[in-house]
Amino acid sequence: GSSAQYVPQTSIKDVFNEVERGRADFGVVPIENSTEGVVNHTLDMFIDSNLQIYGEVLQEVSHHLLSKSDSLKAVKKIYSHPHALAQCRHWLETNMPEVPLAEVHSTARAAEICTEDPSAAAIASELAGQIYALKVLKPRIEDNINNYTRFLILSSKTPERTGKDKTSVMLSVKDKVGALYDLLRPFASHGTNLTKIESRPSRRKAWEYIFFIDLEGHIEEDRVKRALAEIKSRCLFLKVLGSYPAHT
Repeated sequence: GSSAQYVPQTSIKDVFNEVERGRADFGVVPIENSTEGVVNHTLDMFIDSNLQIYGEVLQEVSHHLLSKSDSLKAVKKIYSHPHALAQCRHWLETNMPEVPLAEVHSTARAAEICTEDPSAAAIASELAGQIYALKVLKPRIEDNINNYTRFLILSSKTPERTGKDKTSVMLSVKDKVGALYDLLRPFASHGTNLTKIESRPSRRKAWEYIFFIDLEGHIEEDRVKRALAEIKSRCLFLKVLGSYPAHT
């Protein structure tokens, strides 16, 4: 809300750490973008974190070229998060093909760098420009104007059930023929709809994969309970990341 104090962090890892240590009540991290897909770093952080997903937000993303300088010709290097650079790839190649690009942990960090170097520019939000007192050299440089990012709200707290909820889980299946089919079948048999499934290599064992699944319903609903109970016996491990209000 408007009374909340916002504390920018330089990386996704830092957001998790601040909430885990109790320095923040909530954290907001990107999970997927309509152009570039899933944010793997966020998925990886959930493997060892005990934080719950408290909610989700779908936000239109606009990228601006920011700098202390007021001239494009003065820009010698452009900083931003890898996803932001990718989302502005065509504009950069067309308008500033000779300017080197530098990846940093966040668009906020890119803007911060520009406060110390007039020859630097950042691809970041209008709000970042206001916070760091930067000028907008070029507004809306994203290649796709229908550019949205889904963010997750992290917390050690559990939200109340709303009747229109989503549940996220992560799990690893035993390596055998038909393992993925066996995993998905209980969801169908118990009438539970999956809205997303992603896989990531496990950091514990080569060629072992962890699946991240979003499904409709709350962990306290009988059909969801039954589906997950049946699946658990077929998994190496299963972890519920949270049940939370679905974005509408």
